[in-house]
Amino acid sequence: MTITTTDVESPTSETGPAIARNHRVLSFFARYGTLLVLAGMIIAFGLASPNAFLTERNLVNVLNQSALLAIVAGGLTLVLVAGQFDLSFGNVLGLTGILAVGLMERSGLPIPVAIGLALVAAAVVGLANGLLVSGLRVNPIVATLATSTIVLGINFWYSNGAPINLSGGSFTAIARGNIFGVPMPIIIELVFLAILWVVLNRTVFGHHAQAVGANPVAARLAGVNVARVTLIAFVIGAVAAGIAGIVLSARIGSAQVTAGDSFLLGAFAACFLGASVLRDGEFHILGTFIGVLIVTVATNGFAILGAPSYAQYIVQGVILAGAVALSTTSRRILGQVKR
Repeated sequence: MTITTTDVESPTSETGPAIARNHRVLSFFARYGTLLVLAGMIIAFGLASPNAFLTERNLVNVLNQSALLAIVAGGLTLVLVAGQFDLSFGNVLGLTGILAVGLMERSGLPIPVAIGLALVAAAVVGLANGLLVSGLRVNPIVATLATSTIVLGINFWYSNGAPINLSGGSFTAIARGNIFGVPMPIIIELVFLAILWVVLNRTVFGHHAQAVGANPVAARLAGVNVARVTLIAFVIGAVAAGIAGIVLSARIGSAQVTAGDSFLLGAFAACFLGASVLRDGEFHILGTFIGVLIVTVATNGFAILGAPSYAQYIVQGVILAGAVALSTTSRRILGQVKR
């Protein structure tokens, strides 16, 4: 039996546009799905508790609560952009708080000097991370886990394992003060993230960091000093954790060894969530800020609804797993669309 070309419908006559349409839909959700999740959470919590969640006071509180996590996650974003990994920033956060408060209370140093020395200590930890990874070629997870353990030991030694309380003074104004009604942590958060955005997008170092993160071999062949970029990224990430540690100590009026424990999971969740926002699965500051808002809104919303405290950790774990899956899926989908 002879089959003419009119007897069989061309397989590309309809499937081609259908595939293109599906790719457009998938691309849209890959880029904007995280924003839809944030909007959905705000609507859901708003409907569940409109008199508590959607008030001006609580919305400002959400931004205030997000400040420390945003600062930490912003520094971590820079490390991730450079293709590295850092597990030490939680204990670095604790270190700077303990040093700053301890130097003021025990040694009587002025506030600026104590803060400066604490941030120098954070930078030294970042420098050690960078030297281990870029100089000695130690795996970044192993290297930063090692330095994190060392810093934890230093924290216990200096504080004797007990909180160091503030006796008073103007140090707390760093976290409890405000400018024109805007809490200081929000101002510090926005200014710091703006600086990081400029560094990543408007400086030679930022462009080099993105090149190293994308392909370190190609970056090296193009003349980029990969070791120096890696070193600087780790230092900036550690200093970011240090700034958060100082603001946290000013907020709670004391410094504690375990102060940074709760930031580790949330910061990674925010960064990976942000990698699936607007970009092709790439880490960037604006995305990280949106990721921070998702983590903070979830925590705030469940607290308002009376959920137990352990539920916050469960939610953050789910968010982190979902964030990694979404980021990975975004890269794959958008890569297929480009091809």
